[in-house]
Amino acid sequence: MALGLDTVGRKLLWSVALPGLLAALLGLGYFWREAQIAARDATHDEAMALAEFVATTFRLPTPEGLPPHFPVTELMQSDARLLRSSTELNILSPDGGIRWSVSPREVGTRHPDAERLTAPGPQWARSDAHETEVLRSLGEKTCEGCHPDAQGTRVGMVHLRVSEPVVHRELTHALGAAFVAVLVLGAMLIVATGTSLHFFLTRPLRRLTTAMLRAEEGDFLVRAEVRGTDEISRLGSAFNAMLARITSMKAEEIDTHRDLQVTKWKLSLKEELEERIAELALLFDVARSVNSTIELSELLSRVTRLVPERLHIPDFSIMLVNAEGLLEIKSIFPEHPELEGMTVQPGEGASGRAAELQRVVYVPDIKDPSSAFARNGLMPGHDTGAVLCIPMVHMDSVLGVLNFRRPEIASFAPEELELLTAVADQAATAVKNAMLHAEAVKLTMTDPLTGVPNRRHLFARLELEVARAQRFGTPMSILMVDIDHFKKLNDAAGHRAGDETLRKVCDVLRARLRKVDTLARYGGEEFMLVLSNVSKNDAFEVAEKLRRSIMEAPQLAAPTQPGGHITVSIGVATMPADSTSQDTLVDCADAALYASKRAGRNSVTAYSSGMELHPGRERGLSRPNDPSSPTSIAKA
Repeated sequence: MALGLDTVGRKLLWSVALPGLLAALLGLGYFWREAQIAARDATHDEAMALAEFVATTFRLPTPEGLPPHFPVTELMQSDARLLRSSTELNILSPDGGIRWSVSPREVGTRHPDAERLTAPGPQWARSDAHETEVLRSLGEKTCEGCHPDAQGTRVGMVHLRVSEPVVHRELTHALGAAFVAVLVLGAMLIVATGTSLHFFLTRPLRRLTTAMLRAEEGDFLVRAEVRGTDEISRLGSAFNAMLARITSMKAEEIDTHRDLQVTKWKLSLKEELEERIAELALLFDVARSVNSTIELSELLSRVTRLVPERLHIPDFSIMLVNAEGLLEIKSIFPEHPELEGMTVQPGEGASGRAAELQRVVYVPDIKDPSSAFARNGLMPGHDTGAVLCIPMVHMDSVLGVLNFRRPEIASFAPEELELLTAVADQAATAVKNAMLHAEAVKLTMTDPLTGVPNRRHLFARLELEVARAQRFGTPMSILMVDIDHFKKLNDAAGHRAGDETLRKVCDVLRARLRKVDTLARYGGEEFMLVLSNVSKNDAFEVAEKLRRSIMEAPQLAAPTQPGGHITVSIGVATMPADSTSQDTLVDCADAALYASKRAGRNSVTAYSSGMELHPGRERGLSRPNDPSSPTSIAKA
């Protein structure tokens, strides 16, 4: 059997059998030691008594006719039981010679240990585990009859050695046999106890432990083997009952877990449905918001407000492709006026890359040194977090880029990419519609030949300027410009040359006006300039500068014209100096222009009272596009 204490049976075996064996061995040893002491003491007492007895025989009287101390000789030669226990018994003379001895052959010899025995000193007795040695001096007052000096000197010595008694040896052998018997009995007891514990305790506990280990691993269908009605059997029955209860609970848990999984699946579907509804609601709001206006600026402003608010995006910007083909920031959240108008080349940064590739560019960490975007810049003014750039593509044409940024790294989920891409598609459609509307409006308000506002836009602008001048009491002037001998140019060089001349004259005039002034094509070869907050004298000086600029422009040289160059005639009228109403003010400028024509052309004339009443001019507003108009005939 193994010596380990890893089972209850072995623990009980060593805790019961081993202490019993040790107790038996200790008791046997104790009794063996006490027997030794008792035997030694008995041997000592026996030796002392024998020595005293031998010494006493010297006091016995010697019968007449016999040698001295004849009783001692008889004692030494007798077969008394008392003498048989002695190993050595000698009567020694003072010089160590043997006078009497139980061994007759030693009488008359010197004792081998005479020097030790005859050494001066008192009598003594020594005992050990095997024998007792006694040395007793002879020579007392009773010996003075034969030995006159016996009173003061030693006349002899009794030397006695008594060995271990036979009974003591027998007792020792008996105790040794008992020791062996105890060992054998202890071994048999250990084997019997171990066998009993193995069959009645260790094996049942091992079977129960095996069942418990299988149950611990999750096998709740296992059952412990139950034999008998002892405590281990009752423990196994209780364990089986517990497993049955656990099995029932496990089945209930499985059912509950399945129900929870179904509920969780339904909740996930509900959450996903809610997310989809929220996304659709956002797309609907974006579509409704962007489609509710066709003004591009208003559209960009609404998208910039809506996206950060509904998608919780702290940084957002819209870039549109400008006329030079660059991406220009048109709207940004939060507002950064210094960033609006900033441009990015296609292919530059994440925004430029998205526009160039026409696909989404997502950078989870713009500080990642392995990212080229981290080195080249992504969104102006930002250098942390994650950036998402989605191009706005319409009919394979990039209109711009939507830029989204969050300060957290990798903060855009894949489902958000789909939603924001849909938002970008909605915004692209709306931006394209707004651009088309702006272009249509521009076409309706712009002269297609010269690119300046047409007559409709002119009178809308003139109406605003008149209202502003009337409200604030500031002057406002208009210039009526007509190209001299334009019919002769068309007849000589053709209408294509006439159209080119109109564009060149328009370019010269436009290059020398303020941004607040308005240049428009009035009709035919006539243009009108609206000068805000300009007095009559200043307007006249402006007109002169414009006339000289046209006359000196090298691109306007025309051999077919009188003087070999294109010239213009200009009429000036000012509000409120000349008129307080829009229609009358235009008529005054037209009258001044008619006066410049009468004066020989290539001149500037400021309106003065009565000019509109000239007999060769039709009164009221003329229609320059009408060739039958007297004004047109006169100007031609």
